[in-house]
Amino acid sequence: MKLNLDKIDLTILELLKENSKQGNKSIAAHIGLTLTPTYERIKRMERIGVIERYTVKLNKLLIGKGLEVYCLVSLKEHNLDLLNKFEEQVAALNEVNSCYHLAGNHDYALLIQVDNMQEYEYFLKHKLAIIPSIANVESSFVMSAVK
Repeated sequence: MKLNLDKIDLTILELLKENSKQGNKSIAAHIGLTLTPTYERIKRMERIGVIERYTVKLNKLLIGKGLEVYCLVSLKEHNLDLLNKFEEQVAALNEVNSCYHLAGNHDYALLIQVDNMQEYEYFLKHKLAIIPSIANVESSFVMSAVK
C-alpha cells in the first residue's frame, strides 16, 4: 500500500537521506516549519513505517572493505527448504553486505565487501563455494560508484 506523502514529507525524507544525523531544528529551518510540527511529521513517518531505521555511510577504504563484488548465484534446485537454507547460510557470512532474491536468469545477487582480491578469493573458495546448493557463481567487480 503506497502512502500519500505531501511535498514537505518528501523534502524531510530527502534531507534525512542526505544526513540522517541532522537535527530537527536544521530540518525545520530548511522546510519552513517550526520545530514541533517538524518533529511530529518525522515521528509519524517513523510510526507508520515510512522511516524504518537510521544508518551511517562508512568510508569503505578506511575500514578494510575497499573491494566490492556483485555475485550472481544460481542454485542447483528450487525448493523452499533449499532456498531457506541458502539464505540462512549467506546471511551468516560477514562479507555479504546485501542479498537479494531475484527473478530471471539468476536466483540471488550478493553484494560482497572485502579488503582486496586475495580476501575475495578466500571468501569464494572457503565460504561461498562450500554451500552445497550453489550451481554457479558469476562475479562482477565494482570499478566506481556513480550514485
